[in-house]
Amino acid sequence: MNTVLKVTDAAVFAGNKQLVEPTSFELAQGRVLTIVGETGSGKSLLAQAVAGLLPDGLSATGVANLNGTHFDLAKPASLRPLWGRTLGILPQEPWLALDPTMRALDQVAEGHRLVRHLERAAALDEARRDLKALGVEDAEGKLPDQLSGGMAQRVAFAAARAGGARIVIADEPTKGLDVARRDDVIALLMKEVEAGGSVLVITHDLALARQMGGEIAVVLQGQVIEKGETEAVLSNPSHDYTKRLIAADPANWTAMARQGLQSEPILVADALSKTRGGKLLFSGQNLKIHRGEIIGVSGPSGSGKSSLGDILLGLIKPDDGVIARLPGAARHRFQKIYQDPPSSFPARITIGQNLDDLIRLHGLDRRILSALLKRLRLSEDLLQRRPSDVSGGELQRLSIARAMLLEPVFLFADEPTSRLDPITQQETVDLLVELARERDCAILLTSHDKALIDKTCDKVIDIAAA
Repeated sequence: MNTVLKVTDAAVFAGNKQLVEPTSFELAQGRVLTIVGETGSGKSLLAQAVAGLLPDGLSATGVANLNGTHFDLAKPASLRPLWGRTLGILPQEPWLALDPTMRALDQVAEGHRLVRHLERAAALDEARRDLKALGVEDAEGKLPDQLSGGMAQRVAFAAARAGGARIVIADEPTKGLDVARRDDVIALLMKEVEAGGSVLVITHDLALARQMGGEIAVVLQGQVIEKGETEAVLSNPSHDYTKRLIAADPANWTAMARQGLQSEPILVADALSKTRGGKLLFSGQNLKIHRGEIIGVSGPSGSGKSSLGDILLGLIKPDDGVIARLPGAARHRFQKIYQDPPSSFPARITIGQNLDDLIRLHGLDRRILSALLKRLRLSEDLLQRRPSDVSGGELQRLSIARAMLLEPVFLFADEPTSRLDPITQQETVDLLVELARERDCAILLTSHDKALIDKTCDKVIDIAAA
């Protein structure tokens, strides 16, 4: 079997601190290697080191051999000529991969035009086919900030593949997607494999790993602790951590105790309706939410789950209907945890500066933040970094801390665990429920994972059936 990528002793450092232990692996032609592990374990940093894409302040050592040519990972600039041609790179955050000033069709066509050297008309035709194959043909005229998280992910995926690279590095390629869309992305990745391409997948989605097959490497605290054929490892894991990872699937959770209704609702919605892009999302939606209650919203991508939550918060207006919120509650006590955590933090300042500004603005106790970070298993060292310099899962937990810092009476949690590994996801959901009960905070929770919704929520709304 022909090896197309051989990585030897790849390690990642922040100054003198080693974040990822020396790691070696091989990727064969026509094969998949999936790297799984807990949030912040170093799996994304490992992929970024191999691609020459580490954030500022981090460095790598080791060697990558691509099709017989050696590249020193300590010199990331040497890898850049491979982008789009040899390596197709799909970053974890789709909005960081897309040009905010370019419409979706042009972003995908650019790869066909500049890398494959197609004429503009042919490049646009190819881009339209790519978007249609991913079910996002309606996105072609939209800018990235007009796309849902799932749509942005699919557009970014199409752009990453446009240059015809035969090695694809996909960092969490199915996060935020419903089962049908996840299967579409898997099918496209597998087409690359069947055509002789190779795929390196970074994920916490064990269902994705099972469907992709090939080999799997389990990473814990910067070290590969278990490696082998995917089916063999997931069916008969040898390491205790791998066993815990599998057991933490929401399908295996114990259902939460249901909350008895409080007398006073904090939010009442009557006959809400909303249309987007000429498509009716929902109509006649009635909802009453009480203190400490957790209401789940399920439905496929694009069904209006996020729009419903944004309407309840007053971020967008409904086409029809009325909303009554708890009288006397300050506006900032109605909070949102965004599906894409970069939306919660300004990009140019450190996370700590952002949170300190919030604490000063609202006269909060700084000790509350320290307690929240501890409960979320987050190091205070992360506060010294900018949002782009922490993992997606760490940033998502930081966004949860940011929202809970303001002691909300209502929290719209929009896919709050889509970037978390199963173990961290379970711990985070348990903590959200615990905080909601402790503080009488109502939560509207959306997720593509029906088992998570069913096991967690007091009441469930299927928006697709509304």
